Amino acid sequence: MKHKLWRTRALIFLLAGVLLATSACGGSAKSDSSKLTIGVGGQSSLVYLPTTLAAQLGYYQQVGLEVTLQDLQAGSKALTALLGGSVDVTSGYYDHTIQTQAKGKSIESFVTMLKLPGIALVISPQEHKQISSISDLKGAKIGVTAPGSSTDFFLNYLLKWAGLSADAVSHQAIGSGSTAVAAMEQGTVDAAVMIDPAISELLKRQPDTKILYDLRTADGVQKIYGTPQYPAAVLYSTSSWVKEHAAIAKKLAAAIVKTLQWINTHSAAEIAAKMPASLVGADKNLYIKALSAAKPTYSLDGKMPPEGASEVLKVLSSDPAIAKANINLAATYTNSLLPPS
Repeated sequence: MKHKLWRTRALIFLLAGVLLATSACGGSAKSDSSKLTIGVGGQSSLVYLPTTLAAQLGYYQQVGLEVTLQDLQAGSKALTALLGGSVDVTSGYYDHTIQTQAKGKSIESFVTMLKLPGIALVISPQEHKQISSISDLKGAKIGVTAPGSSTDFFLNYLLKWAGLSADAVSHQAIGSGSTAVAAMEQGTVDAAVMIDPAISELLKRQPDTKILYDLRTADGVQKIYGTPQYPAAVLYSTSSWVKEHAAIAKKLAAAIVKTLQWINTHSAAEIAAKMPASLVGADKNLYIKALSAAKPTYSLDGKMPPEGASEVLKVLSSDPAIAKANINLAATYTNSLLPPS
């Protein structure tokens, strides 16, 4: 009888141990899972190229991650997907971390891909007005990738810079790729804030197209923002995710930095050869030309320069809501997860 009772107790303890171990493993799998989804603010745009190229080069797999890329067409949509929980990480612009904190939510970037914005305000070839400044666009229809996107904010900044209110023009969502080119060629909008390779495509088709303000170069950024650097595309997630999944974020950062280094040591043609044909498009030479011009905008080490982050905050503070928010800049990014230099 005693022997039977002992066996029963032993079996109970054994089952309890198995359940405890299973529970522990389940929790670990949840926090250290190798599977994750990255929402991209427009895969066809060169500003987000490193996110896709890392997958093409096999660098996510090399660090033990199974990454699914979800093309969400616009930075604001990618941000919404992150906050809604449908993606784990977003490939978007750094300024969203500041804008979101001003609204009471905390997101944090952990690797920087782009050191210049890579966008431009382009005049439609169908616009017949004499336009030489943003003031001349009062009452016009201006295309942006989507409401609340970085292109939309840039437009608002230019309007305020020119002494105009945000509603002085009509903001039109036109996307970032072929739809943006079509909107410009057809005269659906009078001007648009565009991103390469769409800018290069439009210029090829309509050589007389005028670029009013160009943030694809350090000189252009200096002219508009008064600084030669303005950190743009990054990987970011909610601060809680970055904290709970630091090991995964560290692996992602390592894959992106390795990709940035690969970009720096290879030609535009070699980079284009690695990209999906659907993103390169029918005119490979045009893509290579646009990519060659974009190469200097990519970061070399993935670091967020503190002075660059400060400049972004300074510019974004032109929005009264952000100016009043008492932003904790240190909470909007971290360089601690980057690989050693």
